[in-house]
Amino acid sequence: MKYNVERNADYDFLNQSYASKYPNLHRYPATMLPQIGIKLFKDFNVKKGSLLDPYCGSGSSFSSGLEFGMKEMRGFDINPLAVLISKTKFTKIDINSVKEKKNSLKSTVFEFVKKKDKLCKLPLPKITNIDYWFSKKVIKGLRILHYFIFKIKDESLKNFFLLPFSETIRNCSYTRNKEFKLYKMSQEDVSKFNPNVFDVYFKKIDDTISIYSNVYFPKLTEKVKINVTFSKFSTKPEHYDAVLTSPPYGDSKTTVAYGQFSTLSNEWLGIDYARKIDSMLMGGRVSKKLFENDIMSEQISQIAYQDERRALEISAFYRDLKESIKKVSKSVKGRGKVFYIIGNRTVKNIQLKTDQFIAEQFEKNNFKHITTIKRALSNKTMPSKNSPTNKKGKKMNTILFEHIVVCQKI
Repeated sequence: MKYNVERNADYDFLNQSYASKYPNLHRYPATMLPQIGIKLFKDFNVKKGSLLDPYCGSGSSFSSGLEFGMKEMRGFDINPLAVLISKTKFTKIDINSVKEKKNSLKSTVFEFVKKKDKLCKLPLPKITNIDYWFSKKVIKGLRILHYFIFKIKDESLKNFFLLPFSETIRNCSYTRNKEFKLYKMSQEDVSKFNPNVFDVYFKKIDDTISIYSNVYFPKLTEKVKINVTFSKFSTKPEHYDAVLTSPPYGDSKTTVAYGQFSTLSNEWLGIDYARKIDSMLMGGRVSKKLFENDIMSEQISQIAYQDERRALEISAFYRDLKESIKKVSKSVKGRGKVFYIIGNRTVKNIQLKTDQFIAEQFEKNNFKHITTIKRALSNKTMPSKNSPTNKKGKKMNTILFEHIVVCQKI
């Protein structure tokens, strides 16, 4: 069965960015534009009740929910950095306490820097190939900040200061900042790279305070409950009025490398499995057999004809997505609506119809497909080209359009 797809330019939001409505407190790959969710809720008359995002990332869906007037929101993610970003954005915290702690932290750090003999006594997190990714000067600065931030006892306050610390880690490392995978800058760029860790960090704190106090804080009223859980999604039967999510477009290894992007930050945050996160995400465990499904079978078979291992990797992703949709379906109330924003990626010159697969799976789980909206992908931060043949210099466009699958529970 072919599910209806409608091209709707109203959802393109040309010349608009994330910052147009809800500037993010921390960079994150492939973030959904909050404006899309707001429009979906209005166009499809969603009830202003409870919202679920089973793969919440940096929390774009909650930005949409806040603007629309949702009062209860729940998100899940197994990337510690993603959970830190979401929790910090959507936790009500006293601004004056943040400003006081910033001034106190600044004084403490600069006083400590004068006592050079004490630096060697500070604990150093286990960072893989630390000298490859950071200069000795940067390591020293990060080590000092790490020590004093982790001495903050209040969890919400500590998270607030860890977020700009994470941004500082990336901005002061030798990583190529325009990439999401872990690539080191050229030796020429390394030789000219000399960031001041403390200047970067305290500027990031000021930016974070400004955005949070002007954008998020005013909307976090006592009636709003946003709970972000560091775990895989767990079913809560017949609980949510709506689901808004942008799941991974494929396994992280070959699409958007959420784990690689977060690796250095997660290691400095003390996550000992930071380099295994991509393998823990959807499609991370390679399947032992090809995925059999009416919609996907032909496409996966065509890929297997060229590269069987690649077809098994793809099969793993659809296996996991199928199981996830089954769990999500059980958690939605009768007449509740789901919105899945997905890109149909191309592998071995074969486009995978993920939007059709999602519609089919929801219909198999007591939902009716309402429509699928096709929008131009002009404002999502992710690789624009890849190398599907692995031949040097031969690249192709990845995903130029997104598909928004809209279904309603029967």
